[in-house]
Amino acid sequence: QVHLVESGGGPVQAGGSLRLSCAASGRTFRSYAMRWFRQAPGKERDLVAQITRSGGSTYYADSVKGRFTISRDNAKNTVYLQMNSLKPEDTAVYFCAASTTGWGNAVDYWGQGTQVTVSS
Repeated sequence: QVHLVESGGGPVQAGGSLRLSCAASGRTFRSYAMRWFRQAPGKERDLVAQITRSGGSTYYADSVKGRFTISRDNAKNTVYLQMNSLKPEDTAVYFCAASTTGWGNAVDYWGQGTQVTVSS
């Protein structure tokens, strides 16, 4: 069992930056690939970024490529999402997720989500 808690969301103006953090409980954090999803009102939950267990490989959705950076600190059981050059269309609830599947969309555990609101 993995318990995930996101933090770092909030309001920000377009062009600004935020860093989301996701703290995981348990001693098996390094066994999971980690993913960030987001869900805007009335839309599906979409994969934004993912990182492998070791942190050696990352993936980004085209909409955030070059602006967002995912990273992890296995010693701190934490995954991060650095978001730069934010746009109003980045407004969404952002969810952290853990997966035993190294790559893809599968999720074994979800966090509760953190709201990001980007104003123009």
